[in-house]
Amino acid sequence: MANDTATNTDQKTPEDTKKKVDYRQAWKQVRALLWARRYRLMVGFLLLLVNRASGFVLPASTKFLVDNIIGQNREDLLPWLAAAAVAATLVQAASGFALALVLGVAAQRSINDLRIQVHHHVSRLPISYFDDRKSGELMSRVMNDAEGIRNLVGNGIVQLIGGLLTAGLALLVLFWLNWRLTLVTLVMVALFGVLMAWGFRYLRPIFRERNQLIAEVTGRLGEMLGGIRVVKAYTAEKREERIFAGGTHRLLRNIVRSMVGVTSITTVAGLLLGLTGTAMSVVGAREVLAGRMTVGDILMYVVFTGLVVAPLVQISAIGTQVTEAFAGLDRIREVLSEPTERQLTADCTPLGRVRGDVAMEGVHFEYKPDTPVLKGVSFLAPAGTTTALVGPSGGGKSTLISLIMAFNKPTAGRVLIDGQDLQKIRLHDFRSQLGIVLQDNFLFAGTIHDNIAYANPHASEEEIHEAARIAHCDEFIEGFEDGYATVIGERGVKLSGGQRQRIAIARAILANPRLLILDEATSSLDSDSEEKIQDGLEALLKGRTTFVIAHRLSTILSADQILVIDDGNIVERGTCAELLEQGGLFKGLYDKQYRLERNRFINPGEDTTPEPVKVEMPATPSRRRPNF
Repeated sequence: MANDTATNTDQKTPEDTKKKVDYRQAWKQVRALLWARRYRLMVGFLLLLVNRASGFVLPASTKFLVDNIIGQNREDLLPWLAAAAVAATLVQAASGFALALVLGVAAQRSINDLRIQVHHHVSRLPISYFDDRKSGELMSRVMNDAEGIRNLVGNGIVQLIGGLLTAGLALLVLFWLNWRLTLVTLVMVALFGVLMAWGFRYLRPIFRERNQLIAEVTGRLGEMLGGIRVVKAYTAEKREERIFAGGTHRLLRNIVRSMVGVTSITTVAGLLLGLTGTAMSVVGAREVLAGRMTVGDILMYVVFTGLVVAPLVQISAIGTQVTEAFAGLDRIREVLSEPTERQLTADCTPLGRVRGDVAMEGVHFEYKPDTPVLKGVSFLAPAGTTTALVGPSGGGKSTLISLIMAFNKPTAGRVLIDGQDLQKIRLHDFRSQLGIVLQDNFLFAGTIHDNIAYANPHASEEEIHEAARIAHCDEFIEGFEDGYATVIGERGVKLSGGQRQRIAIARAILANPRLLILDEATSSLDSDSEEKIQDGLEALLKGRTTFVIAHRLSTILSADQILVIDDGNIVERGTCAELLEQGGLFKGLYDKQYRLERNRFINPGEDTTPEPVKVEMPATPSRRRPNF
């Protein structure tokens, strides 16, 4: 559909980028995700307990090895100790494998479910939502942000709990071995905890900003790839390269900041670990010399100190991942909190099969406050008639059509379908009876068959072929080696403009709509192709309420009514004959196009001075269908 009003929808305020994560709301989503996978997580926790318990056997055996076997020269106990260590190692390996598999599958299923949920919600949001956002940003939220929850439902959250559990049990053992030495160790651990709290607070906004930057870079990249022909036509490769490089450099700076933060935390953690080891060496040696600990005790103490510190170091990395996951979930929550069209029309009246009466009563509309696009538009289009919209570009024709399709809502006034306010009926019921053929029709990167059947996936092969025949698609389809199975590329790039237009017409025919929107439906066709599909369009129009936007006035001369729209107002209305008699704006447009069409066929060198236009008026307004 031609754009009558240009709007800048890609601007983002600084608040959008710097908005803080709402962790309370994000935590609600986390609880829901965990509850949905509660049985797998319970199995995972049981496996975790077995894994951690078996992991204590080998460290605990050090004291027995030094004090009992070596200290007391009990070589007969060595096979039993070795067997216990081997059994514990096997149990730990098996439980670790099962744990990773169980939680890995749970995480992937959660990611899959969340992506489906977000896609389901996004596809049902109002058109106005998409007008204000880049498609690449939404793609990032569907695909990338959902990926982060693997650290919540998967190994991340379990490793976090497992690390705390291991550290807690190891700490009890340390108190049992020597409470004095353990108090010194706790001071170091407390300092480590303060460091982690500061690190998480510093890293959270960085990770949230990174997600936003990735979405922006992805969005711009998607725009460039989608418009690659325009980019090359205007030799704008260097310009796009600069824009993309600017985005990636901002992303690089964000990543460097996060790396500095993570590395700083890891470095200080290592420093604390070294200080802890030094303190243990000094205090532990004195305890052994004083006879309060054996050599086996001090060796066991060192090993269990590692079981306290190592999980805490691991928790720092996991905490960073969990923080990133929370930021992604918060961004997803923002999308899911947007009301869908179904939610906005939850209390609306169901709509049965419509007759097709369409009316507007005093409709005003504006994209921006105090910038009116439509100004009190009123008209009636009886069922089964054709209404043509003409007028200068930017007058409001496409905006009027978008209101009829319920893509936008009037600022004031009403759009009526069979006497019912369009805002008070279920949009799904209404749109299921709507068909469109636009100037720039969108085709999917599938087969010709799939694109025609998109309007009615349950249609039979015979119905699909019949729709193609009526639209004269069969003429070029049969010339392809794969026929209807021919893959047409992204947006139908492998087809000509006329071929894409005919497929769109076949798609509309297969939909069998009650209301039909034609926006320059034959603009991409040459004269021969246009003549071939006239019959198909006449069959499509029969018995349907039709709205036509056309700049070539010769295509709408037989419309039941013509609305001339200029500056947001209907300045003239009537049949072609009536409007020509009035001698207003429509006649001026008609005369201008008549001269242009006539001059196209004048041979060079001949007099090109336009002659006065002579129009033979029919005795009564013709009811013949438009000749598209």
